[in-house]
Amino acid sequence: MITPGGATLAQLRAVTEGAALALAEGWQAPVQRGADALAARLSDPAPIYGVNTGFGKLASTRIPADGLAQLQLNLLRSHAASVGAFLPRPVVRLVLALKALSLARGASGVRPVVVEALLALLAADCLPAIPAKGSVGASGDLAPLAHLALVLVGEGEAFLGEAVLPGAEALGCIGLAPLVLGPKEGLALLNGTQVSTALALAALFSAETLLRTALVAGAMSVDAARGSDTPFDARIHALRGQPGQIRAAAALRDLLAGSAIRESHRTGDPRVQDPYSLRCQPQVAGACLDLLDGAAQVLEREANAVTDNPLVVEDGEILSGGNFHAAPVAFAADTMALALAELGSISERRVALLTDPVLSGLPAFLVREGGLNSGFMIAQVTAAALVAENRALATPRSTDSLPTSANQEDHVSMATGAALRLHEMAENLAAILAIELLAGAQGLEFHRPLQSSAPIERASSLVRGVAAAWDVDRAMAPDIAAVTALVERGRFAALAAAAG
Repeated sequence: MITPGGATLAQLRAVTEGAALALAEGWQAPVQRGADALAARLSDPAPIYGVNTGFGKLASTRIPADGLAQLQLNLLRSHAASVGAFLPRPVVRLVLALKALSLARGASGVRPVVVEALLALLAADCLPAIPAKGSVGASGDLAPLAHLALVLVGEGEAFLGEAVLPGAEALGCIGLAPLVLGPKEGLALLNGTQVSTALALAALFSAETLLRTALVAGAMSVDAARGSDTPFDARIHALRGQPGQIRAAAALRDLLAGSAIRESHRTGDPRVQDPYSLRCQPQVAGACLDLLDGAAQVLEREANAVTDNPLVVEDGEILSGGNFHAAPVAFAADTMALALAELGSISERRVALLTDPVLSGLPAFLVREGGLNSGFMIAQVTAAALVAENRALATPRSTDSLPTSANQEDHVSMATGAALRLHEMAENLAAILAIELLAGAQGLEFHRPLQSSAPIERASSLVRGVAAAWDVDRAMAPDIAAVTALVERGRFAALAAAAG
C-alpha cells in the first residue's frame, strides 16, 4: 500500500516490473474535497484557468457553462500531437502510477473516479500507446499525457497483451466504461511532469544496475591486467571523504578479495603504478555514484509531487502557479547523462589497456597468433564508437529553451528529451561494459591455472556461459549481444551488490 506523497523508489521500481499499485485507505476523502472545492467555485463568475477559460495564450478567453465539458475533451484531442516510437511499457506503467499518485494528493480538483480509472488501467496492464516525442517539459508533458488521457475517454490506442487496440475496445476488454470528464479533469490529466519523471526514473534504475556492473567489469580488468588493489585501500579514500568514492573502493576491495592472480605478483612486480583507468576507478565510479544518488533524491520528490495547474489548496482557494515546469527533472537527467557517459569512457579505456600488450602484458588484442587473428581489435573500436555517441548525447538539454504557445510558455525545461536520451545512453553503456567483460574474461584465460576472486570467477563463468574463450577469430557480434543481455538483466550487478 502506498500513501500518496510517500512512494519510495523501491516501490516505483517494482511498478515498472509489473507490481500492483494499491493506495492506502482513505485517499478518496481529500480527492473529493478538492473536487467539491472546485465545483463550489464554478458558481463564481471569476475566471478559473483551464476550467472556464481557454489554455495557454488563450487563457483570457472565457468559456460558457454549457461548453465546459467539451472544453476538457477538446483539450485531450488537440494536445494529442506526439510523434515517434511508443514509450516502453514499463515506462508507461510508471507514468500511470505517477499520475494516479499525484491526483490522489487531492490538490488537482478531480473526482476519485479519475484516479480509480488510472489504477484500473494499471491493474489490467492496459497501457496507453504514447508516442515518445512531443514534450518540452514546460506546461507539463502535455502531448504525451494527452495520448494517455484519450484512452480513459475511449479514444486513442492502448496496448493489451501484444495487441494495440483502439481505446474504446481496450476499455471494453477490461470492463471499464469510458470516463466522462468533469471540470478541469482533462487539464489535470495532461498537466504535470509524469512522463519526463517516469523516463528519468526508469533510466535511473538502469543506471544503478550499470554502475554496479561497471565495478565488476573494472575489478575483472584489474586482475586480467595483473593490476594492484592498493589504490582501493580504505585509508586512501577516508582521507578524501567523498562518500561515493568510499563505497566504490569498498566494493572493489570485496570483489577482488582472495584473488590468487593478485597474490602471484604482490612482490617482485617492477610496475610502480597502474594507469588511471584501473587505479582511479573509485574516484570516477564514486563520483558517478554520488551523481546518481543526488538525482535519485530529486526524482523521488518529483514522483510524489503535485505538478499540475491550477491547484486547490487546503482552504479551498484555487491558485495558479508553475509546478509543471520540469527543471528539476531536466537537471537530474543531465546529471545522469554525465554519469553514464563517464562510466562508458573509463570502461573503454580499460578495454584499450587490455588489448595493448605494452600496457597489459597480455597477447596483442587478447588472442594468440596475432596477425593471423585480430582478436578484440574491432571490439575495442565498437566500444570507442559507443563512447563517442554517449559523449554527444551527454550534452546538456536543460540549457536549451525554445519558447512555445505564442511566447506564453517562454521558458521551457526540455526535461522529456533530456530523460528520453538516457535510455539510448544506457543501451550504449550496457554494450560497452559487455565488451569489457568479454575482454576481461579473455584476459583471465592467460593467467590459468591461477584463479581470480570468487565474485570475479562467477562473472567470468557468466561470460563463458554465453561466449566461449577466443582461440581463433569468429564473429564477435553474437558474443557482445549475449553478454549485453546479461548486463541488462542485472546478472553482473548482483555480484557487486553482494560484495557490498
